Amino acid sequence: MSEAEIAEQVLCCLEQAAEAEPQAAVGALKHLIVYFHGSRQAHSCAVDEARSSTFMAICEYAKALNRGQPADRLRPMAIEAAEKWRALAQ
Repeated sequence: MSEAEIAEQVLCCLEQAAEAEPQAAVGALKHLIVYFHGSRQAHSCAVDEARSSTFMAICEYAKALNRGQPADRLRPMAIEAAEKWRALAQ
């Protein structure tokens, strides 16, 4: 799977998380961890940084959901980071 395809999968999961109950969303977001391990393909530093930024944004979003805190502003931040990652990976 290409880096852009991985970013697309992450975006799809983020969109589905918006529709799910908080704990179900947290579970789905936790499964994304496999997508954030270092890629075997060579990428620019910008792509690697965008992947890392997306991971951190998703962690903050999942943490808020898990704690029952407002996450309305965190989901768009995670989506924006993933969209940037996808754009750089293409």
